[in-house]
Amino acid sequence: MSWQNYVDQQLMGSGLVAKAVIAGHDGTLWAKSNNIEPTREELVKLSSSFSDQANLAMSGVHIGGEKFFYLSGTDKVIRCKKGKSGMHSMKTLQTILVAVFEEPIQHPQVASVVESLGDYLISMSY
Repeated sequence: MSWQNYVDQQLMGSGLVAKAVIAGHDGTLWAKSNNIEPTREELVKLSSSFSDQANLAMSGVHIGGEKFFYLSGTDKVIRCKKGKSGMHSMKTLQTILVAVFEEPIQHPQVASVVESLGDYLISMSY
């Protein structure tokens, strides 16, 4: 399956995700939905933030030119909110998965979709 198919079928195809991105840890864009334009700098900063999330509470997370407010995270997951939308991001062995969602969708619903795909990619050494 191509990276674009993962975005189109697994993330966007869930009906829960409004915008999606798959990128490498180095900020290289692997696939995305048509309605988001993340910069390499945004993706690199997000990727490096998984190991140290202390600054995210002050700076937030920028993706596709939008600023999301940091809610919580682990070394694998970052959760953010912006008004009536949110963002759930997961770091795998080689990728960063980003899913933006809008109300009435809630974080746990999107977390299930993103983390299932992330766990699958980890099992495939990605």
